[in-house]
Amino acid sequence: MSATTSSTPTLPPRWIIRTIWRAHRLLYRVTAGRLGLSRPTAARAGFLRLRTVGRTSGRERAVIVCYVEDGARLVTLAMNGWGAGAPAWWLNLQAAPDAEVDLRDGARRVHATAATGAERDRLWTLLDAVQGWGDDLDAMAALRPDQTTVVVLEPRVDPRDS
Repeated sequence: MSATTSSTPTLPPRWIIRTIWRAHRLLYRVTAGRLGLSRPTAARAGFLRLRTVGRTSGRERAVIVCYVEDGARLVTLAMNGWGAGAPAWWLNLQAAPDAEVDLRDGARRVHATAATGAERDRLWTLLDAVQGWGDDLDAMAALRPDQTTVVVLEPRVDPRDS
């Protein structure tokens, strides 16, 4: 009997993914932000800390996500660990799209939107060109029942600054 290989990626159990997320947030917190965030490179996605307002609680919520840069814009995926459903932070941004991000070199106010059409396709290619979401972005996205949202975080200027 010959062995066959599958091109379908496998994910670790959900509890492992959640434990890794918690450990990453803990690392950030116990080092007062000195560790846990990174700038993206041509080959690898960076990590940012996204601060949203909870859609039901009204309280600040924070999550660390991978991202790439597209000019002044920051781009990430609302992929929920490649599981079904949208991550809570994306649901929060849909309800209140103005948020803040903490980057390795400081904080920034942003406004979130979902990329669509040709813009989504272009950004998907940009995301696929770096490591951070798995070896094969299309294969990983195929694990989800719905299309993975490409989230664009545009710089937000406070009108009081004008």
